[in-house]
Amino acid sequence: MTDARPRKHSVTLRGHRTSVSLEDDFWEAFREIAEAQGKGINELAAEIDEARGLSSGLGSAIRLYVLRHYRS
Repeated sequence: MTDARPRKHSVTLRGHRTSVSLEDDFWEAFREIAEAQGKGINELAAEIDEARGLSSGLGSAIRLYVLRHYRS
């Protein structure tokens, strides 16, 4: 079983390094989605970041992206 606590992961958005806190299961699913789409983690994270607006954090936006991906 993976750790349920969020862990910080580094990503680069538009040339700037930042960190996002995600649980291991969400991070693994995020990596799988990026790979299936032929994208790198940073590219997909930047797309999600641009679409999220200012109402939510990047970690929450990635979790929702993963959830919506598997629900569709």
